[in-house]
Amino acid sequence: MSQPPGTDAQSTAALAADDLTTALGGKHDVAVVMGSGWAPAADAFGPADYSVAIGELPGFTAPTAVGQGGEVRSVRVGGRKVLLFLGRTHLYEGRGIEPVVHGVRTAAVAGVRTVVLTNAAGGLAPEHRVGQPVVIADHLNLTARSPLVGADFVDLTDLYSARLRALAREIDPTLVEGVYAALPGPHFETPAEIRMLRTMGADLVGMSTALEAIAARAAGLEVFGMSLVSNAAAGVTGDKLDAAEVIAAGNAAAGALGTFLVTFVGQLP
Repeated sequence: MSQPPGTDAQSTAALAADDLTTALGGKHDVAVVMGSGWAPAADAFGPADYSVAIGELPGFTAPTAVGQGGEVRSVRVGGRKVLLFLGRTHLYEGRGIEPVVHGVRTAAVAGVRTVVLTNAAGGLAPEHRVGQPVVIADHLNLTARSPLVGADFVDLTDLYSARLRALAREIDPTLVEGVYAALPGPHFETPAEIRMLRTMGADLVGMSTALEAIAARAAGLEVFGMSLVSNAAAGVTGDKLDAAEVIAAGNAAAGALGTFLVTFVGQLP
C-alpha cells in the first residue's frame, strides 16, 4: 500500500502504527527487522500471538527482495512484546527513501524504544567466514541519501548503542564487531570498490540498515545492528557473487542466530 494522498511521512507512520497496534494487540517494546535470509530466525521466538501482512498497513508494500518475508508478527519474550518485521523495503526498489525507513518510524510511534536491525552482508576481511555474525559498531552511509529533511541535526556519535553491543558480547564472547558500508545496489560491488571500502575502514558491505538506523535514532530509538556474513565480497576470493548464496547462508545460520536474538531481547536493559 502506498502513502495515502495528502499525508506526510510522520502522519503515515501514525496511521500505520494505529493499524499495527490494533491488529497486533496493543503497544510493543522492541522491534526486530529480519534481513535477507534471516526470516527462519523468527521461528526461534515461538508462535506469534498475532500477525499481519506488511502490505496491508498504510505506507507499506510487500517486500520484493529475494529472501524477504512479508508479515509483521507479535511475540512475547519474557515480559516484553516484540514486533518481528519479516522483510524490509530497500532503496534499490525505486520507491524512494520514505518507504525504506517507514518501518522503524512506525515502530517508534507504536511504542517501541529499542530496534534490532539485521542484514546479510559481504565480508571484506579474508578472515570472515560465511555464516559468521558480526555486531555493527558503526557505518559508512554511501547511499548519498538521508532520511532526514531540513534542519534536523541528529548526533550519530553513538548510533549503534555501546551498551547493547556490550550486552551482545556478554551473551556471546566470540562475537566480533565491524563497520558496515551501505551502498544503494542492486548490483554487487566491483573488486575495485571493495578495495576502496577496505581502505575507508569498512568490514562489511550491504544495501540496507544505515538509513533505517539514522531514522530510528532521529525517532529516539536505541539501535542494535547485526550482520550475517553471507559471502566474501567481490575480489576477496575471486569467486562470483550470487544472490542465492546470500539466502542460503542466512538459512543455514538462522537457527543459532534466532536463539541469540531471543536471549538478547530477553536481557535488554
